[in-house]
Amino acid sequence: MHPLDLANLRPLVDRTRGRRGVAIGLIDGPVDLEHPGLTPNRIREVQAEAAIACAGQSSAACVHGTFIAGELAAQRGTSVPAICPDCTLLLRPIFDDGSGRQTPGASAGELAAAVVECVDAGARILNLSLTLGSSTPRDERLLLQALDYAGQHGVIVVAAAGNQRTVGSSLITRHPAVIPVIACDSRGAPLEYSNLGHSIGQRGISAPGENITSLGPEGRLLVFSGTSVATPFVTGAIALLLSLFPRASAARVKLALARSHPRRRSVTPPLLDAWRTALVLARLVRGAELQIGTPAAATA
Repeated sequence: MHPLDLANLRPLVDRTRGRRGVAIGLIDGPVDLEHPGLTPNRIREVQAEAAIACAGQSSAACVHGTFIAGELAAQRGTSVPAICPDCTLLLRPIFDDGSGRQTPGASAGELAAAVVECVDAGARILNLSLTLGSSTPRDERLLLQALDYAGQHGVIVVAAAGNQRTVGSSLITRHPAVIPVIACDSRGAPLEYSNLGHSIGQRGISAPGENITSLGPEGRLLVFSGTSVATPFVTGAIALLLSLFPRASAARVKLALARSHPRRRSVTPPLLDAWRTALVLARLVRGAELQIGTPAAATA
Protein backbone atom coordinates (compact mmCIF):
# COMPACT_ATOMS: atom_id res chain seq x y z
CA MET A 1 0.00 0.00 0.00
CA HIS A 2 1.25 3.50 -0.79
CA PRO A 3 2.47 5.28 2.38
CA LEU A 4 0.02 8.18 1.89
CA ASP A 5 -2.89 5.71 1.74
CA LEU A 6 -1.62 3.69 4.68
CA ALA A 7 -1.66 6.82 6.86
CA ASN A 8 -4.97 8.00 5.31
CA LEU A 9 -3.18 11.16 4.21
CA ARG A 10 -4.44 11.14 0.62
CA PRO A 11 -7.67 13.12 1.31
CA LEU A 12 -5.65 15.87 3.01
CA VAL A 13 -2.97 15.91 0.30
CA ASP A 14 -5.71 16.20 -2.34
CA ARG A 15 -7.21 19.23 -0.56
CA THR A 16 -4.15 21.33 0.14
CA ARG A 17 -0.45 21.70 -0.57
CA GLY A 18 -0.07 23.52 2.74
CA ARG A 19 0.18 27.23 3.55
CA ARG A 20 3.22 29.49 3.60
CA GLY A 21 2.21 30.65 7.08
CA VAL A 22 2.64 27.15 8.51
CA ALA A 23 6.36 26.88 9.29
CA ILE A 24 8.09 23.58 10.06
CA GLY A 25 11.38 23.67 11.93
CA LEU A 26 13.54 20.93 10.42
CA ILE A 27 16.31 20.15 12.92
CA ASP A 28 18.46 17.68 11.02
CA GLY A 29 21.47 17.57 8.73
CA PRO A 30 22.12 20.20 6.06
CA VAL A 31 19.95 20.14 2.93
CA ASP A 32 21.04 20.23 -0.72
CA LEU A 33 19.26 23.47 -1.61
CA GLU A 34 20.22 23.06 -5.27
CA HIS A 35 18.16 19.87 -5.62
CA PRO A 36 15.72 20.33 -8.56
CA GLY A 37 13.00 18.60 -6.57
CA LEU A 38 12.84 21.37 -3.95
CA THR A 39 11.23 24.80 -4.25
CA PRO A 40 13.77 27.33 -2.86
CA ASN A 41 11.24 30.09 -2.13
CA ARG A 42 9.53 27.84 0.43
CA ILE A 43 12.76 27.21 2.37
CA ARG A 44 14.48 29.48 4.90
CA GLU A 45 17.62 28.85 6.91
CA VAL A 46 17.48 29.66 10.60
CA GLN A 47 20.43 31.83 11.51
CA ALA A 48 22.96 30.12 13.78
CA GLU A 49 26.39 31.08 15.04
CA ALA A 50 28.04 28.22 13.21
CA ALA A 51 26.03 27.22 10.14
CA ILE A 52 26.51 23.68 8.86
CA ALA A 53 26.52 23.19 5.09
CA CYS A 54 26.68 20.04 2.96
CA ALA A 55 30.28 18.83 3.11
CA GLY A 56 29.85 17.11 -0.27
CA GLN A 57 27.31 15.27 -2.37
CA SER A 58 28.13 12.00 -0.58
CA SER A 59 27.90 13.55 2.90
CA ALA A 60 25.80 11.28 5.13
CA ALA A 61 24.48 14.28 7.04
CA CYS A 62 23.48 16.03 3.80
CA VAL A 63 21.86 12.85 2.46
CA HIS A 64 19.74 12.53 5.62
CA GLY A 65 18.73 16.18 5.78
CA THR A 66 17.84 16.29 2.08
CA PHE A 67 15.83 13.07 2.35
CA ILE A 68 13.71 14.32 5.27
CA ALA A 69 13.23 17.72 3.61
CA GLY A 70 12.05 15.96 0.46
CA GLU A 71 9.38 13.98 2.29
CA LEU A 72 7.91 17.23 3.50
CA ALA A 73 8.62 19.79 0.82
CA ALA A 74 9.49 18.12 -2.50
CA GLN A 75 7.59 19.15 -5.60
CA ARG A 76 4.64 16.89 -6.20
CA GLY A 77 4.21 14.57 -9.16
CA THR A 78 6.92 11.99 -8.34
CA SER A 79 7.17 8.94 -6.09
CA VAL A 80 8.27 11.17 -3.18
CA PRO A 81 5.54 11.76 -0.53
CA ALA A 82 5.86 15.58 -0.92
CA ILE A 83 3.30 16.07 1.82
CA CYS A 84 3.24 19.84 2.30
CA PRO A 85 5.36 21.60 -0.38
CA ASP A 86 3.73 25.02 0.10
CA CYS A 87 4.46 25.18 3.83
CA THR A 88 7.58 27.07 4.92
CA LEU A 89 10.54 24.89 5.85
CA LEU A 90 12.86 26.41 8.46
CA LEU A 91 16.21 24.62 8.19
CA ARG A 92 18.36 24.33 11.30
CA PRO A 93 21.23 21.90 10.56
CA ILE A 94 22.48 20.37 13.79
CA PHE A 95 24.81 17.53 12.86
CA ASP A 96 27.48 16.84 10.28
CA ASP A 97 29.79 14.01 9.24
CA GLY A 98 32.30 14.90 11.95
CA SER A 99 30.05 13.35 14.60
CA GLY A 100 31.30 9.84 13.84
CA ARG A 101 27.77 8.44 14.36
CA GLN A 102 26.05 6.06 11.97
CA THR A 103 22.65 7.41 13.09
CA PRO A 104 22.03 11.17 12.88
CA GLY A 105 22.38 12.69 16.32
CA ALA A 106 23.47 15.62 18.43
CA SER A 107 24.09 16.45 22.06
CA ALA A 108 21.20 17.60 24.21
CA GLY A 109 22.75 21.06 24.44
CA GLU A 110 23.03 21.42 20.66
CA LEU A 111 19.44 20.28 20.23
CA ALA A 112 18.22 22.65 22.96
CA ALA A 113 19.73 25.65 21.18
CA ALA A 114 18.22 24.58 17.85
CA VAL A 115 14.75 24.11 19.38
CA VAL A 116 14.75 27.62 20.86
CA GLU A 117 16.02 29.16 17.60
CA CYS A 118 13.30 27.47 15.54
CA VAL A 119 10.57 28.51 17.97
CA ASP A 120 11.83 32.10 17.90
CA ALA A 121 11.94 31.96 14.08
CA GLY A 122 8.21 31.23 13.97
CA ALA A 123 7.98 27.43 13.65
CA ARG A 124 4.62 25.90 14.52
CA ILE A 125 5.92 22.34 14.28
CA LEU A 126 9.37 20.86 14.89
CA ASN A 127 10.56 17.68 13.14
CA LEU A 128 13.26 15.79 15.06
CA SER A 129 14.42 12.81 12.98
CA LEU A 130 17.51 12.24 15.10
CA THR A 131 18.95 10.62 18.21
CA LEU A 132 20.74 12.11 21.19
CA GLY A 133 24.42 11.49 21.70
CA SER A 134 26.22 11.64 25.01
CA SER A 135 25.22 14.72 26.99
CA THR A 136 26.01 16.31 30.33
CA PRO A 137 23.34 16.76 33.02
CA ARG A 138 23.47 20.50 32.35
CA ASP A 139 22.79 19.95 28.63
CA GLU A 140 19.89 17.66 29.48
CA ARG A 141 18.39 20.35 31.71
CA LEU A 142 18.77 22.83 28.86
CA LEU A 143 16.93 20.47 26.51
CA LEU A 144 14.07 20.00 28.97
CA GLN A 145 13.81 23.77 29.29
CA ALA A 146 13.84 24.14 25.49
CA LEU A 147 11.05 21.58 25.05
CA ASP A 148 9.09 23.37 27.80
CA TYR A 149 9.67 26.60 25.85
CA ALA A 150 8.30 25.02 22.67
CA GLY A 151 5.21 23.77 24.48
CA GLN A 152 4.60 27.14 26.13
CA HIS A 153 4.70 28.81 22.71
CA GLY A 154 2.20 26.40 21.16
CA VAL A 155 4.76 24.56 19.05
CA ILE A 156 4.16 20.86 18.37
CA VAL A 157 7.31 18.73 18.57
CA VAL A 158 7.31 15.50 16.53
CA ALA A 159 10.25 13.19 17.22
CA ALA A 160 11.53 9.82 16.03
CA ALA A 161 11.32 7.19 18.77
CA GLY A 162 14.55 5.56 17.59
CA ASN A 163 15.65 2.25 16.04
CA GLN A 164 17.45 0.52 18.91
CA ARG A 165 14.88 -2.26 19.58
CA THR A 166 14.43 -1.04 23.16
CA VAL A 167 11.38 -0.79 25.41
CA GLY A 168 11.48 2.39 27.46
CA SER A 169 11.65 6.11 26.90
CA SER A 170 14.19 8.84 26.28
CA LEU A 171 14.63 12.40 27.45
CA ILE A 172 12.79 13.46 24.29
CA THR A 173 10.01 10.88 23.96
CA ARG A 174 8.82 11.17 27.55
CA HIS A 175 8.46 14.96 27.42
CA PRO A 176 4.75 15.98 27.33
CA ALA A 177 5.32 18.47 24.49
CA VAL A 178 6.57 15.69 22.19
CA ILE A 179 4.67 13.31 19.90
CA PRO A 180 6.95 10.25 19.52
CA VAL A 181 6.81 8.36 16.21
CA ILE A 182 7.56 4.72 15.48
CA ALA A 183 7.86 3.13 12.03
CA CYS A 184 5.56 0.54 10.49
CA ASP A 185 5.69 -1.61 7.36
CA SER A 186 3.36 -1.45 4.35
CA ARG A 187 0.71 -3.45 6.23
CA GLY A 188 0.77 -1.20 9.28
CA ALA A 189 2.72 -3.57 11.53
CA PRO A 190 5.48 -1.93 13.65
CA LEU A 191 9.01 -2.50 12.37
CA GLU A 192 10.77 -4.84 14.76
CA TYR A 193 13.58 -2.41 15.55
CA SER A 194 11.37 0.58 16.45
CA ASN A 195 11.69 1.62 20.09
CA LEU A 196 8.55 1.18 22.15
CA GLY A 197 7.52 2.28 25.62
CA HIS A 198 4.76 3.59 27.89
CA SER A 199 5.08 7.26 26.85
CA ILE A 200 5.46 6.24 23.20
CA GLY A 201 2.34 4.09 23.37
CA GLN A 202 0.29 6.69 25.26
CA ARG A 203 1.20 9.83 23.28
CA GLY A 204 2.87 8.54 20.14
CA ILE A 205 1.85 7.63 16.61
CA SER A 206 2.93 4.91 14.20
CA ALA A 207 3.61 6.00 10.62
CA PRO A 208 4.91 4.51 7.36
CA GLY A 209 8.63 3.87 7.68
CA GLU A 210 9.56 0.98 5.40
CA ASN A 211 11.13 1.54 1.95
CA ILE A 212 10.19 5.21 1.74
CA THR A 213 11.36 7.10 -1.35
CA SER A 214 12.63 10.67 -1.13
CA LEU A 215 15.27 13.07 -2.43
CA GLY A 216 19.01 12.54 -2.34
CA PRO A 217 21.86 14.85 -3.33
CA GLU A 218 22.74 15.30 -7.01
CA GLY A 219 19.09 15.01 -8.05
CA ARG A 220 18.85 11.36 -7.07
CA LEU A 221 15.98 9.48 -5.43
CA LEU A 222 16.85 7.26 -2.45
CA VAL A 223 14.97 4.65 -0.40
CA PHE A 224 15.31 4.47 3.40
CA SER A 225 13.50 2.85 6.33
CA GLY A 226 13.22 3.63 10.05
CA THR A 227 11.63 5.98 12.54
CA SER A 228 13.49 8.98 11.08
CA VAL A 229 11.66 8.63 7.77
CA ALA A 230 8.34 7.84 9.50
CA THR A 231 8.41 11.08 11.51
CA PRO A 232 7.77 13.47 8.56
CA PHE A 233 4.45 11.73 7.84
CA VAL A 234 3.16 12.88 11.22
CA THR A 235 4.80 16.30 10.92
CA GLY A 236 3.41 16.74 7.42
CA ALA A 237 -0.09 15.64 8.45
CA ILE A 238 -0.10 18.22 11.25
CA ALA A 239 1.13 20.89 8.82
CA LEU A 240 -1.77 20.13 6.47
CA LEU A 241 -4.23 20.23 9.37
CA LEU A 242 -2.94 23.65 10.38
CA SER A 243 -3.17 24.75 6.76
CA LEU A 244 -6.82 23.76 6.51
CA PHE A 245 -7.64 25.03 10.00
CA PRO A 246 -5.32 28.02 10.59
CA ARG A 247 -7.14 28.99 13.81
CA ALA A 248 -6.54 25.61 15.42
CA SER A 249 -4.28 25.70 18.46
CA ALA A 250 -1.58 23.14 19.19
CA ALA A 251 -3.71 21.87 22.08
CA ARG A 252 -6.68 21.23 19.78
CA VAL A 253 -4.56 19.49 17.16
CA LYS A 254 -3.16 17.18 19.85
CA LEU A 255 -6.67 16.61 21.21
CA ALA A 256 -7.88 15.70 17.71
CA LEU A 257 -4.98 13.22 17.36
CA ALA A 258 -5.85 11.69 20.74
CA ARG A 259 -9.58 11.40 20.01
CA SER A 260 -9.02 9.92 16.56
CA HIS A 261 -6.61 7.30 17.92
CA PRO A 262 -8.31 6.38 21.25
CA ARG A 263 -7.19 2.81 21.89
CA ARG A 264 -3.94 3.18 23.80
CA ARG A 265 -3.41 0.23 26.11
CA SER A 266 0.10 -0.91 25.22
CA VAL A 267 3.63 0.29 24.52
CA THR A 268 2.80 0.36 20.79
CA PRO A 269 1.10 3.50 19.46
CA PRO A 270 -1.75 3.41 16.90
CA LEU A 271 -1.26 3.97 13.17
CA LEU A 272 -1.73 7.52 11.92
CA ASP A 273 -5.19 8.16 10.48
CA ALA A 274 -4.78 11.69 9.14
CA TRP A 275 -8.22 12.09 7.58
CA ARG A 276 -10.03 10.87 10.68
CA THR A 277 -7.99 13.38 12.69
CA ALA A 278 -9.08 16.12 10.27
CA LEU A 279 -12.74 15.23 10.80
CA VAL A 280 -12.31 15.32 14.58
CA LEU A 281 -10.48 18.65 14.38
CA ALA A 282 -13.29 20.03 12.21
CA ARG A 283 -15.68 19.47 15.09
CA LEU A 284 -13.32 21.14 17.55
CA VAL A 285 -12.68 24.31 15.57
CA ARG A 286 -15.59 26.69 15.00
CA GLY A 287 -16.39 27.05 11.32
CA ALA A 288 -13.95 24.33 10.27
CA GLU A 289 -16.78 22.18 8.92
CA LEU A 290 -16.93 24.61 6.00
CA GLN A 291 -13.17 24.67 5.40
CA ILE A 292 -12.78 20.89 5.21
CA GLY A 293 -14.31 20.86 1.74
CA THR A 294 -12.31 23.79 0.35
CA PRO A 295 -10.51 22.88 -2.91
CA ALA A 296 -6.73 22.64 -2.77
CA ALA A 297 -6.29 25.63 -5.07
CA ALA A 298 -7.99 27.89 -2.55
CA THR A 299 -5.95 26.71 0.44
CA ALA A 300 -2.45 26.52 -1.01
